[in-house]
Amino acid sequence: MSKLLATLYKELLLVWRDRAGLLLLFAMPAALVLVVSLVQNNILETSSASLPVLLVDEDGGEVARRVEERLRELGALSLVREIPDQTLDAAAARQAVSGGDFQFAIVIPAGTTEGVRAHARRLAEQSLSGAEDAAPATEEAAELAVYFDPTVQGAFRTAVVSSLRLVILGVETEEKLHFIAELLPGEMERQLASQFPFGMPETAKPQLRLTWSDAPVLAIREQVALIGELPSLPTAVQQNVPAWALFGMFFIVVPLSGTLLRERQEGTLLRLRTIAVSPLLLLAGKVAAYVLVCLGQFLFMLLVGAAILPLFGTPVLDIGNQPAAVFFLALCAALAATGFGILVGTLVGSYEQASMVGPVAVVLAAALGGVMVPVYVMPKAMAAISVFSPLAWGLNGFIELFVRGGDFSAVLPNALGLLAFFAATLGIAWLAFLRRSRSGV
Repeated sequence: MSKLLATLYKELLLVWRDRAGLLLLFAMPAALVLVVSLVQNNILETSSASLPVLLVDEDGGEVARRVEERLRELGALSLVREIPDQTLDAAAARQAVSGGDFQFAIVIPAGTTEGVRAHARRLAEQSLSGAEDAAPATEEAAELAVYFDPTVQGAFRTAVVSSLRLVILGVETEEKLHFIAELLPGEMERQLASQFPFGMPETAKPQLRLTWSDAPVLAIREQVALIGELPSLPTAVQQNVPAWALFGMFFIVVPLSGTLLRERQEGTLLRLRTIAVSPLLLLAGKVAAYVLVCLGQFLFMLLVGAAILPLFGTPVLDIGNQPAAVFFLALCAALAATGFGILVGTLVGSYEQASMVGPVAVVLAAALGGVMVPVYVMPKAMAAISVFSPLAWGLNGFIELFVRGGDFSAVLPNALGLLAFFAATLGIAWLAFLRRSRSGV
């Protein structure tokens, strides 16, 4: 028993001496739980989720007002009626959705109220006629346009359209019943007169013929809000392959930080410096090697999306028509991932710290960057923080190329952000390396 207690004491003492590692052991999982839970909050609690949707009312009539009121009462959508410093019309709404500032826009065109009421009256007259073989109404239903961002996943498009359909059904029913109630007295008098031309006997049981028409008076037209041509709707493959490719590239932090720790602990770096090998040369070689590994990862993921996933019934990965821009962005992402791995390997003091800090930090950045949950359904606070995630920069860039048909100019801000991240992480790692060298650690 004493030997067991002595062994237990020894292990606890070793853990206690690594104070930084012990702190990370508790802090990093707590941070992971906090961030991922907040990011996924709006997904798991669908009753409280409110997707921001631009609403453009070009009609200004009673039907448009009721559609807006019912959408607000439903609570599933957060209606936005204005864009700062800009007049909100159909063209501006489509441009905002096409650019990714909003994911949805609902446009109620001019003349909707007039068209709905004229069509509803015609259907009410047809219903009250009681003729089962009556010719169907020839008017086309008024249309509400729903523009959506091509990057929006199908489930969220369905949620928005379903909410709108529910509202439209209520408005349609109200309009049809309104005109039936208005026309009913006259139609009853006409039908009774035809049934009893010489007056209705006291024992007669009059019958009113009514056939309900389910023809819509208000329809929904879904349209991708992309300025330019879109050959087909984006697929889940186009969104998931770049997302998880970036996730895998940043996981280079695990072997890279482990290599740096091993070289430091085994004295490899010290021996290399004694034979006059430039530290910059060592750093450049390490960066080049791991950038090649990251690019190999990325190319392999593209191969999976193009050749392997289709074997399981998915669409073939389409990377757009700018392969040079795709490679350039992938190179910037590989540099950013390598810089992060070098930073972690330079700052941590043990394998335990590296194995905790690196992977958890990557998972946090992925959660914030939209890899696990789309940014547009995150709570506002988390969506605001997501702009600081390098995985968000890379993912937005690849979505711009794969889905929106962008070019070099479209992804340049994201690429520059990744390069700046690479320069910052490498600079901090270099300062930490110099400080460690001067102190002889």
